Amino acid sequence: MLNEFFLKYGGIIYLIQFAFAVIIGLYFWNQLKGQQSKKNVIIKESERESFKLRSLRNIRLSEPLASVTKPSSLTDVIGQEEGIAMLKSALCCANPQHVIIYGPPGIGKTAAARLVLQEAKRNPSSPFISSARFVEIDATITRFDERSIADPLIGSVHDPIYQGAGAMGQAGIPQPKLGACTKAHGGVLFIDEIGELHNLQMNKLLKVLEDRKVILESAYYSESDNNIPRHIHDIFTNGLPADFRLVGATTRSPEELPPALRSRCMEIFFKPLEKNDISIITANAVNKISMQIDDKAMNEICKHASNGREAVNIVQLSAGMTQMVGAEIITGDIVERVLNNGRFTPRFEPKLRARPAIGFVNGLAVQGAGMGSIIEVEASCIQVDGGRGKCNITGVIDEEVMESGSKKFTRKSMARAALENAIIVLRSFYKLNFDNLDVHINFPGGIPVDGPSAGISMVTALYSSIMGREVDNTVAMTGEISVHGIVKPVGGVIAKVEAARKAGISKVIIPEDNWLSIFDQISDMEIIPVNHIEQVIKIAIGERNIIDNNRVQAV
Repeated sequence: MLNEFFLKYGGIIYLIQFAFAVIIGLYFWNQLKGQQSKKNVIIKESERESFKLRSLRNIRLSEPLASVTKPSSLTDVIGQEEGIAMLKSALCCANPQHVIIYGPPGIGKTAAARLVLQEAKRNPSSPFISSARFVEIDATITRFDERSIADPLIGSVHDPIYQGAGAMGQAGIPQPKLGACTKAHGGVLFIDEIGELHNLQMNKLLKVLEDRKVILESAYYSESDNNIPRHIHDIFTNGLPADFRLVGATTRSPEELPPALRSRCMEIFFKPLEKNDISIITANAVNKISMQIDDKAMNEICKHASNGREAVNIVQLSAGMTQMVGAEIITGDIVERVLNNGRFTPRFEPKLRARPAIGFVNGLAVQGAGMGSIIEVEASCIQVDGGRGKCNITGVIDEEVMESGSKKFTRKSMARAALENAIIVLRSFYKLNFDNLDVHINFPGGIPVDGPSAGISMVTALYSSIMGREVDNTVAMTGEISVHGIVKPVGGVIAKVEAARKAGISKVIIPEDNWLSIFDQISDMEIIPVNHIEQVIKIAIGERNIIDNNRVQAV
C-alpha cells in the first residue's frame, strides 16, 4: 500500500518539498540580501559622515591669543615665584602632598600645577613616573546623579537594567565605569573651583583620599555569580585604584572650604598680580602677535587689567582694532576705546593721605583668597545735649548667618561688636564720656567689612576724633580689641603686611601673638608687635602714657 501511495503521489510530494525548499531559500536569500543592503547603507553613511568630519577638521581658524600665550614653562608663570616654590616643595619631593591653591582668577594656578607635575616627573626621587597623568576637571560643571548612576568624578556602576548596557547587561552583569579619581591614579587630579563641589561628592572624595581607592556598590552584584567576569569580581571586592595627589584651586577664602578637606591638604596662596607683572604679560602677548605697543597703551592696560587673562584679552581686542585701521602699533587711544566699551574699572590702588588727620586711621583687612588690602577707618564725634548720644557704624555687615551642622542662626556682625568693645575700652581706660556724643564710624570703599580685626583701628579713630589729635598717616594697624584693652591675634597678618608695604606704609602695628620671625627680614618697613591698646595709641598718635604702667602689666 505504501509503495503504491508513493508511486501514485510521490511526484506531488517531491514537488511540494521542492516548492518549500525554494520558498525557504528565497526567504534566507532575501534576508542575506537585506543584511548586505543594510551593511552597504551603513558603510555609505559612515563614509559620508567620515568625509564631513574630515572636512570639519580641515577648517582651522587662527589660534586664540589666550592659547598662544599659555605658559609652557614655570618661568612663563609671572608673579608667582613664592607660590610656585611652595607648590614644587609639595609635589616634587619623595612624599608629595595634597594641595589647595588659593588666589583670584587668571593668575596661573592651573598652568602652574600642570607644569609642576612635569617638573616632578624629572625628579629621580619623585614617585611620579613618566606616564603620570594630569587629569583636570571643573567642579562647577561636574554633574552627577544622586542615585550613583553616573558620577564623572568618583566613578559609577552601569547596572544591567539601563539602556546601553550591552551584551554584559543582557547577561545581568553590572559594569563599573571609571571616574576621574581612577583615571588620575599615579598622577595628579586637578579640580578647578573645588569649593563648588556638591557636598555628597566632597564627602566621597575625602573617603577616596583616605583609602586611596574607590569602592563601588551595586544591587545587581553577587559574589557567588559565576557569570560575572573575574576582573569585575576584583573591582567590587578590592575597589578601583585611586592613588593620586589632589591639587584643588579656588577663588574662595579658606574659611569657605570644608575643614575636613583643608586638614588633608597643604594650603598655598597665589597673590594678585602687580602692575609690573601685568606689564610683562602684556609685552609677551604683544610679541606673540608680532606687533608693537606704545607707552600710553601699556600704562592703560596695566592700570585696568587685574589679572593675566584680562590683560591678554585687552591686547587681543586692541590688536584687532589696530589691524582694522591698517596700523602696526597698538596706541593708547585704541586701548582706551577697548576699555571703555568693555566697562573695565581701574585697579584699586590704595593711596595714603598726604598728611596726618583727625579721625582717620589706616586699617588692614583680607579680602577673598588671602588678598590683603588697606581700608580707611574714619570716625566723627559730635557734641549733643541731654545725654542723647548714639552710636552708628556704616560700611560693615550688620548681620551674619552661621551654620552649625543642621542648624542656622543669625548673629550680630563681628565688626559691629568690635565697635561696642572699642567704646567700652575708651570709657573704662580713658574715662571718656559718650553720653553726650553722637559717634559715627565709617568704612568707605563700598566693600562691606566684617570681622573683629578692625577693633584697635576703631579705638584709635574714636580717640583721635574725641581728643582732636591727629593720627600718623604712615601707620597702619590690625588687631582685635578686648574689653580689657588687650590686643588679640587676628588672621591673614602676612597678607596684610604685604598690602601695607605695597601702599608705602612705614609702620605696621600687629598683635604680639601674630609676630613671626620672617618679619625681621623686612627692611623697608617697621613692624611693631603690641599687646595693649595704650601702645597702639602711643605709636599712632604720640600720646603719653595715660594708664598706670603697673595696671597695664597686670592686664
